[in-house]
Amino acid sequence: MFDILVEYGDVLARGFLRTIELFLLSAAGSLVLGTVLATLRVSPVPALRAVGTGYVTLLRNTPLTLVFFFFVFAYPKLELVQFPFFTAAVIALTIYTSAFVCEVVRSGINTVPVGQAEAARSIGLGFGQSLTQVILPQAFRATVPPLVSVLIALLKNTTVAAGFSVNEVGSVIPFLNEQGEPTLNAFIWIAVGFLVLVVPLTLVQRSFEKRWSVSR
Repeated sequence: MFDILVEYGDVLARGFLRTIELFLLSAAGSLVLGTVLATLRVSPVPALRAVGTGYVTLLRNTPLTLVFFFFVFAYPKLELVQFPFFTAAVIALTIYTSAFVCEVVRSGINTVPVGQAEAARSIGLGFGQSLTQVILPQAFRATVPPLVSVLIALLKNTTVAAGFSVNEVGSVIPFLNEQGEPTLNAFIWIAVGFLVLVVPLTLVQRSFEKRWSVSR
């Protein structure tokens, strides 16, 4: 089993580096887009709330594989801007994960006492100002642990990209099979690699959960 690590360690390393790159870009995009969607969902404008609700409902009930299929195969047929496979994977993961980030942020906004928003309005702050300066800073404090759970799920979802010609760690398994290496051994080392990536995120999540429970 250790022969794979010795002979193909560079292949595994490149695969995991590509996975980390895919994860970081998708995570950043998901956090930004998800926060914007959350503001739409709590907006006083009915049309904006409808847009946010429709987006979240559609994406949360659509398999991630179908989102990938659209951006890798269907979108290019529209003959608009053409993306390489890696960029298409980042977009697909961002659009899909942002729906879950939106719900986490929205739940955090709902934990902020109504009096905070009323106080902000009483001193002349508009909706946007009260949201960015008063409500969201308090909401993010409560949403960090569940947001980490969403990011952990995103990290594991990056393996779907391997089925769409993205050379991340999931694509290493077919390569090793072609070299005659046992599939089980390849799975074991990839599982160990993901364990190394996920454990620090889990520790961060638990740390924030303890701090939040103590502060309450």
